[in-house]
Parts: sequence; C-alpha cells; structure tokens
Amino acid sequence: MIIIADGGSTKTNWCLVNEEGKKVYFNTEGYNPFFVSREYVIQSLREHLPTDLPVDKITEVNYYGAGCSTEEKRNQLKGSMEAVFTTAKINIGHDLLAAARALLGHTEGFAAILGTGMNTCTYDGKNILQNIDSGAYILGDEGSGCHIGKKLLTDYIRGYMPEAVRKNFWDTFKLTPDDVNEEVYTKPLANRFCASFSKFVYDNNVHLEYSRNLVRTSFEDFFNNVVTHYPEYKKYTFNCIGSVGYNFRNVLEEVVTENGMTVGKIIRSPIDDLVKFHLELAPSQL
Repeated sequence: MIIIADGGSTKTNWCLVNEEGKKVYFNTEGYNPFFVSREYVIQSLREHLPTDLPVDKITEVNYYGAGCSTEEKRNQLKGSMEAVFTTAKINIGHDLLAAARALLGHTEGFAAILGTGMNTCTYDGKNILQNIDSGAYILGDEGSGCHIGKKLLTDYIRGYMPEAVRKNFWDTFKLTPDDVNEEVYTKPLANRFCASFSKFVYDNNVHLEYSRNLVRTSFEDFFNNVVTHYPEYKKYTFNCIGSVGYNFRNVLEEVVTENGMTVGKIIRSPIDDLVKFHLELAPSQL
C-alpha cells in the first residue's frame, strides 16, 4: 500500500492506494514546517488520520508539502511522518513539485499555486527549472488567499471598506480592529487566519464591485511582482492549482490574458493528477 499526499498550509489531501489499486481519499489539516513543530504534526496525525487506516501495512508515503523547500524542513517533516508511519519509506517533496507534476505531467511549462499561499515555477518535465521566491505571507504571497485576506483586513481596520461590506463583515465575524491586530500579531498561524477571509470575499454579495476589485488587484500584484519576471513567460500557458485560483478563475483568466499568456489548466486540487503521475511512474511499488 502506498500513500500520496498534497499538503498546503491549511489542509492536506491524502490518497491511499491498496494492493488492488483501490483509492481511498481523506483529509487532515496542513503541516507547513515553518509554522508547526515536529511534535505538533505527530499529535495531529495520530488524532486526525482515519481510525481504520492500516498504518502498519503502508509501505511508502509520498508527501508533497507547503514549506518543504529546504532539506532541513523536509527532514523535519520526514521525522514526524516516520514516527507515525513506522513501516513505510517516507519521501518528502515540495508542494510546488506536486503542482508541476499534476498540472504538466512530463511536459515542460509554467505552474503556479494560488491557495492559502502562493508559489510559481518553470518545469522541464521532470524537475523545477526556476522558482522566484514567493516571499511567504509577510513579504509576498501575492494573489494568494492570505494576500486577499490581508487586503480585506487592511481595508477594515483603516475604515476603507464600503459601509455595506463593513456591516456584513461585523455581522459575520464580530471582530474589532483591535481583535484583528491581536490575531495577526500575537497568535500562531496568522497566515491561516488571514487566508480564511478570502471565503468572505468570495461569498460577499452586498458589494460585488468591491470584492471583484480586491481580487483583481491581488492577481495584478501577482503578475507584476512575480509572473512577468520569468524570462519568456509569455511562451508558456498559465497553469494553476489551488482553491483561490479555482474559485476566482473568472477574474484570474482576465488578468492572465491581459498579461499575454494563454490560460491552460486551472484546478482546485492536484491530488487526482498526482496519484495518476505516481501510478504511471512506478505501478510496481503498490
């Protein structure tokens, strides 16, 4: 039995493939090693993995995760996985590689992640060729759920929101500006907190122009600060995974086209295509 998993900062999608090739899907929270400790991951997995998961029969875990860009962070997460999946070989990869493999398979091209966070790369069909650092949620992450949420929260604490949106925000969350600052600056997982408000932007129907402009400017920042800095970026199609890119794809597609790229594949989650990639790559490992 093998497991393939795609882990964001908020949620991880898992797929168990048994000896007969049957696929079983389940979810846990996300485990970005920049934000959670080894001990936190172990405890969370033990609490949230399905109770009937045959952990002792799993031979391989292929986990792709947000924050797994360095060997140090990959080893940190690998240690957590080894404590839970004690009989399995653990392979930890970057979620950006998962995105490229899911979106492009063995074909070269451009791949992006627009979820809680943001990342981008060019890919040669096997490995990542170039990656412009996302800057993470404090310095960058333009176009992500966190970035959209930060723009919304900034408008709220500065009093820039249209009154109807401000009233809707208050009725929904009952947060004062001081509450927002406390959540962001004194509590853990501020990236998740900020990103959670992208759903409010998506659901807001009291001032659609405001919400659309918020999303559009975030995607414009994404292109201006990141995508257009890839050499010859216009020769590639624009391919993207993540709930934010998928949910706001009508706005995203406009910005993509305006920047001279052709829209390619935009999907919510890479897990199905990632499982397919692994089964085609090494079906004998089941």
